[in-house]
Amino acid sequence: MNSNFKNLLPYVFYQIINKEEIITIFKEDLLFVINFLKMHFSYQYELLTSISGIDFLGLTYRFGIVYDFLSLRFNTRLRVKIYVNEISTVNSITSIFINANWWEREVWDMFGIYFNNHPGLRRILTDYGFESFPLRKDFPLSGYIDLRYDSFKKKIIVEPLELSQSFRTFTFESQW
Repeated sequence: MNSNFKNLLPYVFYQIINKEEIITIFKEDLLFVINFLKMHFSYQYELLTSISGIDFLGLTYRFGIVYDFLSLRFNTRLRVKIYVNEISTVNSITSIFINANWWEREVWDMFGIYFNNHPGLRRILTDYGFESFPLRKDFPLSGYIDLRYDSFKKKIIVEPLELSQSFRTFTFESQW
């Protein structure tokens, strides 16, 4: 990236990890920074290649959202990260990149991170009646409902799943 990057956007945290350029910004600055990176003649990141969600269970800022960009003019990639808590909302970037629509819907569907001013924020991978968000680390491994086929009744039976363990604790320590 350009050497004057820190002068143009002094309030971002800039780092290079494994030859990947990464900037971390405040969620309030998201629209300005994304628009700046797309429109400024020194960067021209005109392609949004993905949006991903990350769950850091137990931290103050539980969720991370990662935006990956590509500049065809300079043949460079950039990763932009923001961190939010469980009740925070994030501004939608669909006004800048139309292809953000389905990725933001996926992050909403899987993690429950709400995007302000999104044109149609609804479930994309799970059923409309689905409760909770399956990629959260506190989501039970077996889900909340039991779905099975009853060969005697010749129909699908849907019933609440009764779990013997109400919450799974993650220790993140090696078992060996």
